[in-house]
Amino acid sequence: MVFLLTGIEARGFIFGPPIALAIGAKFVPLRKPKKLPGEVISEEYTLEYGSDRLEMHVGAVNKGERALVVDDLIATGGTLCAAMNLLERAGAEIVECACLIELPELKGRDRLHGKPLHVLVEYH
Repeated sequence: MVFLLTGIEARGFIFGPPIALAIGAKFVPLRKPKKLPGEVISEEYTLEYGSDRLEMHVGAVNKGERALVVDDLIATGGTLCAAMNLLERAGAEIVECACLIELPELKGRDRLHGKPLHVLVEYH
């Protein structure tokens, strides 16, 4: 079974590639709009202050691949939720998410549909 690790721009790129290398997984970057060359698929999401979009190369993920989503921070959960939606649309199965910091008062974990979330630091 193929395993992939995705990192969300930009700080997810700091943590994602070394983890992918350590576990022998491929790394797939999820970027802000118009930063990836070639054909992309995208997922728009809302933020506290507006909206944004994540993009991924078409064909970067194959149906049935198991995915770990990595980012630096989970606050309201909008970015992680958009990443999960994008990967699932491409056919991946989200196994878990990992973030360096969680702001638990903002209840972002509640938006992850029960997927495991691993964090190193909770900031209250």
